[in-house]
Amino acid sequence: MSGNIKDNLLCIKKEIAPYTPNIIAVTKYFGIKEMLEAYDAGLRDFGESRANEAIEKIKNLPSEMVKNSKFHFIGHLQTNKADKVVRYFDYIHSVDSLKLATIISDESKRVGKKQKVLLQINNANEEQKFGYSKEDLLKDFSEIIKLDGLDVVGLMNIAPLTDSESELNRLFSDIFNFKLKLEADFNFPLEELSMGMSNDFKQAAANGSTMIRVGRKLFN
Repeated sequence: MSGNIKDNLLCIKKEIAPYTPNIIAVTKYFGIKEMLEAYDAGLRDFGESRANEAIEKIKNLPSEMVKNSKFHFIGHLQTNKADKVVRYFDYIHSVDSLKLATIISDESKRVGKKQKVLLQINNANEEQKFGYSKEDLLKDFSEIIKLDGLDVVGLMNIAPLTDSESELNRLFSDIFNFKLKLEADFNFPLEELSMGMSNDFKQAAANGSTMIRVGRKLFN
């Protein structure tokens, strides 16, 4: 199995060349065995979207792996689970309201850390998906970046399932350009763009993604 992960990782890197976004291994459907194999293949970033299950996995990983890895919470975060996620995750990709950002900030200060977060944007306006509209984020952004417990590092989006490369390119480039607008309007650097999953990471990488979230393509 680890050989397959290594081979799959190599294929992913070839497909996105010459771009080199950070590859986050999405392990929400996989267990500790697969996480260890991904670690052995050289991966150091792991994405999870179910707080309780993810924390149980992290608790049972070898201490060396935990020390040398970064854990990314990439799913919708309920406010009542923010305290747990802050304690165990290095990045939260899915901040989609000022209320959630404030709760994360307060919890981060309580445990003595500055939580790295990305702000999720639903620029395809899909009703079934979470995320800010660009208009609403423009209204909240100045308040979010003032929160002491947060280190706002970038933006995240989840593109619709579509075979249309032109539509994917449009949506990803729109996020990239919106990042530039936020940086210019608020004089605030945003280093990360978390865009692209197993079905669309190539288009995301070509449009400026710095983090791609890959599960099925990596483990199958």
